Amino acid sequence: VQHRKGSMFFPLPPGMHTSISEILKEKSLKPSRRSLPCLAQSQTHPINLNHFLSVPLSPEPKPEVEVLSQSISTSCSLLPPHGVYHTSLTLLLQGKTPADSSGLYFRDGKKRIDYILVYKKSSPQVEKRCTFEKNLRAEGLMLEKEPSLTNNDIMFVKVHAPWDTLCKYAEQMNIRMPFRKKCYFTDKKSKTLGRFQMRCHQIKSWLPRNPMKLDKEALPDLEESDCYTAPFSRARMHHFTINNRETFFSNSTRSRIVHHVLQRTKYEDGKLKMGINRLLGNNTYEAAFPPHEGGYKSRHPIKTHGAQNHRHLLYERWARWGIWYKYQPLDLIRRYFGEKIGLYFAWLGWYTGMLIPAALVGVFVFLYGLFTMDSSQVSKEICEANTTIMCPMCEETCEPWTLSDSCVYAKVTHLFDNDGTVFFAIFMAIWATVFLEFWKRRRAELTYDWDLIDWEEEEEELRPQFEAKYSRLERVNPISGKPEPFQPFSDKLSRLMVSVSGIFFMISLVLTAVFAVVVFRLIAMEKFASFNWHFVKKNWQFATSGTGVCINFMIIMSLNVVYEKVAYLLTNLEHPRTESEWENSFALKMFLFQFVNLNSSTFYIAFFLGRFAGRPGKYNKLFNRWRLEECHPSGCLIDLCLQMGVIMFFKQIWNNFMELGFPLLQNWWSRRKMKKGGGGGQNVDNKAQLPQWDKDWNLQPMNAHGLVDEYLEMVLQFGFTTIFVAAFPLAPLLALLNNIIEIRLDAYKFVTQWRRPMPARATDIGIWHGILEGIGVLAVITNAFVIAITSDYIPRFVYAFKYGPCMDKGHHHADECLRGYMNSSLSVFDLGDLKNRSMSGYCRYRDYRAPPWSPVPYEFTLQFWHVLAARLAFIIVFEHLVYGIKSFIAYLIPDMPKDLCDRMRREKYLMQEMMYEAELEHLQKERKKNGRRYHHEWP
Repeated sequence: VQHRKGSMFFPLPPGMHTSISEILKEKSLKPSRRSLPCLAQSQTHPINLNHFLSVPLSPEPKPEVEVLSQSISTSCSLLPPHGVYHTSLTLLLQGKTPADSSGLYFRDGKKRIDYILVYKKSSPQVEKRCTFEKNLRAEGLMLEKEPSLTNNDIMFVKVHAPWDTLCKYAEQMNIRMPFRKKCYFTDKKSKTLGRFQMRCHQIKSWLPRNPMKLDKEALPDLEESDCYTAPFSRARMHHFTINNRETFFSNSTRSRIVHHVLQRTKYEDGKLKMGINRLLGNNTYEAAFPPHEGGYKSRHPIKTHGAQNHRHLLYERWARWGIWYKYQPLDLIRRYFGEKIGLYFAWLGWYTGMLIPAALVGVFVFLYGLFTMDSSQVSKEICEANTTIMCPMCEETCEPWTLSDSCVYAKVTHLFDNDGTVFFAIFMAIWATVFLEFWKRRRAELTYDWDLIDWEEEEEELRPQFEAKYSRLERVNPISGKPEPFQPFSDKLSRLMVSVSGIFFMISLVLTAVFAVVVFRLIAMEKFASFNWHFVKKNWQFATSGTGVCINFMIIMSLNVVYEKVAYLLTNLEHPRTESEWENSFALKMFLFQFVNLNSSTFYIAFFLGRFAGRPGKYNKLFNRWRLEECHPSGCLIDLCLQMGVIMFFKQIWNNFMELGFPLLQNWWSRRKMKKGGGGGQNVDNKAQLPQWDKDWNLQPMNAHGLVDEYLEMVLQFGFTTIFVAAFPLAPLLALLNNIIEIRLDAYKFVTQWRRPMPARATDIGIWHGILEGIGVLAVITNAFVIAITSDYIPRFVYAFKYGPCMDKGHHHADECLRGYMNSSLSVFDLGDLKNRSMSGYCRYRDYRAPPWSPVPYEFTLQFWHVLAARLAFIIVFEHLVYGIKSFIAYLIPDMPKDLCDRMRREKYLMQEMMYEAELEHLQKERKKNGRRYHHEWP
């Protein structure tokens, strides 16, 4: 028996159980004593929605009045005390039907539409469709056909599940329904704790209200009423308190039951010829979807007239841009779109909230670099080095330049490469662990609140493609005990090897693109360093990095289109057995492709740029033509920062534009064709005249890959936020700003631009949790290498304590200890050693090599080996320290809160007692009704 929020009970239908037949004959339904605590609030609809959806569409006035009177008589006791729906009730009492209720019922105005099937009249698959619909009626579903008003070739099939069919399949699917109010505090200690909590609640009431919380008046159907739930059973229907059988099963539950029937109904003779998915694949039907609950806009304000339906309520309290700072109504999202989509938005909201402390610390580190930029000893030495001559950047047309020319470059580098870099890298590694551990706790609370603790995913049906491929080979399923097609191991292994080969081929294509960008940077570096325009020639590093990043971004976005098609092809080539296996395989390939595509050039800049450039007079060249790129005297970290900032910023803008702009353009084009009568239908000027099924048909279907694209975008962003965060402390801030927009953008897309997806159940975010943990581990390694190799932190540290003025004097002010650092980090080269150049004198270059007048010129000095040893030692110490802290934090934070564990154990203990009481009360009523002796004990 599990917990459920916002539950509501409804009465049994006549004839379903003889023991309550007299109760059902009464005009005024009187709920039993057991059901009274859970009747305070409504479960599935806003209050006026309960009335709206009871009004028929038939123009005949008499049935309308009868249904209206029944609706008001059964639900008037549920009216909220706030009275926000008085106008809606006035419309109902006047016999007026709101326009948004159009298209939610059959023509008789009584049978609710639970699912919509769409097919073309010109489709040749008539026989399959007729057999399928005939078998649907045999399963207990009711069908009604309606032609489209916008396209003469489109026919809609409205599907309704009667009460008996809902009860039968709810029992088969083990759908849990509420039946009794919870009681937690049964002993003195718990009552004392309850009084303490009441005191705390009283103190909180004196404090200002949290502006991020939604008012309870705004969500009247989400009032908490904790009830026990149990798997629905027709034999024990008297255990469930039912007040209105039309709304006992929520709309999402009804749609899920109908979808279950559609998946298991045959359309031809044969064990494999079944399911709506196959019929959609062979174009027997064009689409199948549950209908939206009406329009998402209203001419009247929601504060005074209330919400017309759940979709309208979601738009006003979730999808509007004006409430970007409010918490998400997760319970309402879950009820309308299902647990799987609800968990996605819960995870996205949790991730966004956890980004707030990371963004604040990142901004603090950035501001620290900004305020100390002018006072930095390294920046001062570079800006004052007017007499330090640097070696030419190319060997033919380039001239020597002074170190002070890169003063601005050095100051900008200090913004991201300062003493706070190490602290921020450790903080973000710990943050990633805390984020994932607390998400586990949050997920446990949600699965408890949403009644998913004991839910086990039912045995999935086989994919039609898998059945068609391996229909000749069968074996007994160990779970169901029935014969089914199976894939031989040899065939599975060969297909997996082909898929892995395809993955490596695409990764090699990415590396080829990165190599092309590297060649471009080498050519651009040489051209910009010898440019005639003095401004470009002076800032050749910025020009090279900027143009290289822009070209790399265009290549990334172009290859993403190719990767999606290749991943789709390789996944289908593997022939996964079920849809969840297909989705996990496709998600893993998409992540690998896009992760390598986004980060390969970043890895090159972080760990390879300037490492193999050589020295003046002996530079390493690519194809014996282009000299390899070397780092700026102040380090390569600014190149890495520029790479991350540009790609992250433009990619987020592009993704948001495509997510909102593409559906808007498609829906605009559909409405334009609809107004012109392009489908051969009527010329409809006002969209409100269309029934709901026509409106939904003109919306865009949800992505074929489900939530893969949504998760993929956020997981890649999580990688950007953690993997190279030591080089770009503003990454969490950019991610936070993007996610605030992303939540409302996705909400607007789901509510207004997409057809309503089938409400699916899930207990976790699936394979993405493992990917996030892998990214967290990789982030520790990469940040250790970024600080040790890319950053100048270790060379500065070695100089300060081994070679600087503070050597053997203890640690004083950091800037005093770094005096003379730039001179120590630059080696000397004799310009006379250059071939094909008539130059004399000495120039400086960034390296730790002996001067030309030493006994062994241009050999590595002892300082080089000290720095190298310090780098390796830092990597080992950093990784072990951070991994130790991560493991300790993961150990301290349990996956499930202790109070939640106690509540679950308490419920399991009370389960047998409550079932005993319910059966005892039922039998006592039976005996009293039949005139037998009344016993207070078990008969």
